[in-house]
Amino acid sequence: MPDIALHLILLLCAAAFFAGFVDAIAGGGGLITVPAMLIAGIPPLQTLGTNKVQSIFGAASATLAYARKGHVELSEQLPMALMAVMGGALGAALATIVPGQVLQAIMPVLLLAIAIFFAVKPNLNDLDKHRLITPFAFGLTLVPAIGFYDGVFGPGTGSFFMLAFVTLAGFGVLKATAHTKLLNLGSNFGALIVFASFGAILWKIGLLMGLCQFLGAQVGSRLAMRIGAKLIKPLLVIVCVALAVKLLADPANPLRVWFGV
Repeated sequence: MPDIALHLILLLCAAAFFAGFVDAIAGGGGLITVPAMLIAGIPPLQTLGTNKVQSIFGAASATLAYARKGHVELSEQLPMALMAVMGGALGAALATIVPGQVLQAIMPVLLLAIAIFFAVKPNLNDLDKHRLITPFAFGLTLVPAIGFYDGVFGPGTGSFFMLAFVTLAGFGVLKATAHTKLLNLGSNFGALIVFASFGAILWKIGLLMGLCQFLGAQVGSRLAMRIGAKLIKPLLVIVCVALAVKLLADPANPLRVWFGV
């Protein structure tokens, strides 16, 4: 493990708490923790692996909070969560052969599209609506596909789950958020297994940040349940736009390279 100064450890703890808070409401916690770990001097591969450790704590914390209030039935959703585990593991295992430049190029565009959808779509509230796909088909196709993306790349996974639940499964915003955290937990766990097998995890840092993210997720999920769509919708838009801006700010982003920006 790299020797990390105390002030950087405190930075990582603060970043993890805030990431847990934001992620429990709208996703996008990796936007906060991954840069923080890179700033602390943790190598990129170990940053990705360690991020999965602390992300699991946040996702588990939010999932438990939502389940306690009846927003997600864990036993009923277990098969879907297992599909997310499989997708996340496969994505992490195949990360080296997936065309990463294509993902980096399309991600900002997709995230901005999601932000626009949630910003302008009328009648987005906490009430369930007519679903366009059966739970079986949803769990068999979309869940492992998004979980696969989480294992390969990661940013925006929660936003994709949210969009799928709201538009196709007919879930209200709060219910979609609760189920998103459960599936995020599954895909993170699947990817974690692979990263751990390659020794790409700093366990002490991951567990310490995980504790902080657990606490942040408790605060975030309780606030989301209290306010509902009025909080989740605008924060989701902000997170999607912030993720897109962060990806486009990288001079090596394929879109900037291709268009000479």
